[in-house]
This record gives sequence, C-alpha cells and structure tokens, in this order.
Amino acid sequence: MPLVAWVTVVITALIIAFVAIGLLRVLLHLKHVSDTLEALLGGVRAIAASTSTVPEVVPSVNANLAPVRAWCDTV
Repeated sequence: MPLVAWVTVVITALIIAFVAIGLLRVLLHLKHVSDTLEALLGGVRAIAASTSTVPEVVPSVNANLAPVRAWCDTV
C-alpha cells in the first residue's frame, strides 16, 4: 500500500479513537446524572411518604373536634 493509504488509515483510526473516548465520557456523565436523579427521586418519595398521612388524619381530627365545635356554636 502506498504511504498515503497508511496515513489515511492512521488518521481514520485516530478519529475513531477520539470519537469513542468522547462517547465514553458522555456515557459516564449520563450515568452520573442518572445516579443523581435516582437519589433525588428517593428523597422525593421519602417526603411524599412522610406527608401522605396528613389527609388520612384530618377527618379523624375533625370528628374528635365535633363536640368542641358544637359547644362553640352555643356560645
């Protein structure tokens, strides 16, 4: 093969290597973003779980306060 063909093959191999390294870096960044979003989602789920009991308790609190409301209405 002539020298020009070998130079073309080497340059092509270098371009492919640099593109592969760039794609690997993108993959690692996306993995990091995915891990961060999973941690954030875990925090959001924890907050949702700790505040989910409020709507369930409100009717029971209102029922317990019914005598107080009735007494206040008489005053």
